[in-house]
Amino acid sequence: MWVITREGWVIAMMGLIVFTILMLKNIHPFLAVNSPLKADILVVEGWLPDYAIESAIAEFEKGGYSQLITTGVPLSKGYYLAEYKNYAELTAATCIALGFDRDKVVAVPAASVVKYRTAASAIALRDWLSTSALKVNSINLYSLGTHARRSWRIFQEVLNPEIKVGIIAAETQDYNPQEWWTSSEGFRIVTGEIIAYIYARFVEWKM
Repeated sequence: MWVITREGWVIAMMGLIVFTILMLKNIHPFLAVNSPLKADILVVEGWLPDYAIESAIAEFEKGGYSQLITTGVPLSKGYYLAEYKNYAELTAATCIALGFDRDKVVAVPAASVVKYRTAASAIALRDWLSTSALKVNSINLYSLGTHARRSWRIFQEVLNPEIKVGIIAAETQDYNPQEWWTSSEGFRIVTGEIIAYIYARFVEWKM
């Protein structure tokens, strides 16, 4: 009968510890990916917090883009009271309030959906670009933290091969990215994005 020896258990435990440490250290940079392209268009996900919108404006100015496009679904709260009814228009208005040139920002709202909100935004962008006078070969998508890789994959599947998609992840201020597992917010967000990304790998997004 085969049994694991004491030395075998020690080796297995050490392997598990090493694997856990490597995962804790590397999973956040894997999800919060940065892989920008040379592009004229910066697409900003409308649900981003204000500090990330500010950093998106800084990226626009630094990257030499010609157009900023905001995306997003209808507001989940405050819809009946708010002047702007969706995240795309709200973020575009926020950019203008922060001094951004209103002639260089366009809001592309998505339809109301129960699930697949990122895909709905990507599809709305694809449909808008297909009827726009803009000639777009590539874009950079501006997201936040660990949501970036999932958004990147979905936008790539929806827009490719006609439009190439790069990704830029703004750094979150909600927790310490280097020690995300030490806070409840960081643990909840990162583990949730791990599960969501794995799920996204098995869905056909090009609708």
